[in-house]
Amino acid sequence: MAEFWAEWGILGYLGAAGWAFFEGETFVLIAAAAGRTTGLIDPWILMICVWLGSFAGDQVWFTLGRRYGKQALRRFRGAEPKVEAATRFLERYGDLFVLTFRFAYGIRNVASAACGLAGMNHLRFAMLNFIAAGIWAASFVTAGWFLAGWLGAKGVGWTIGLVGLAVIIGLIWRFHRQRSATPARAGAVP
Repeated sequence: MAEFWAEWGILGYLGAAGWAFFEGETFVLIAAAAGRTTGLIDPWILMICVWLGSFAGDQVWFTLGRRYGKQALRRFRGAEPKVEAATRFLERYGDLFVLTFRFAYGIRNVASAACGLAGMNHLRFAMLNFIAAGIWAASFVTAGWFLAGWLGAKGVGWTIGLVGLAVIIGLIWRFHRQRSATPARAGAVP
């Protein structure tokens, strides 16, 4: 990652914003850690870029949820139960939910759409989302920065390697589980 930043410069920060548009906790942690160990990534610029990228992504999902509603959910397999869970949290916690959903595993990707589906005021969501994106960006950049200081350059390398291996194993396991759960169609009549 540090080599990428060294070669691409400002495009690395734009890539970080783009990544945060969709997701990005792990990416932000690694980028901040790489910045601490190499000095090639400015944590302040990284934080601003992922803040704005995350904010923009959630604004898009909010708008899509608001505009297309439940029909859009049918295009994403497994999204409906997650949106229902997010909607329950929104009804129960209101503004606090918008400020914290980025930290809730499993509903982060659909929470903005759920806010749009629930009819939340666009300006209110934008203001809360901007604050929440800033908290999220600052938290993960800071965590990555201090984690690198604690682990050192070699420790960061090992940690990144182990996380990468865990992701690969997780993807293989998930693929295998989905494949074994799919019913055999060998004797099916068309």
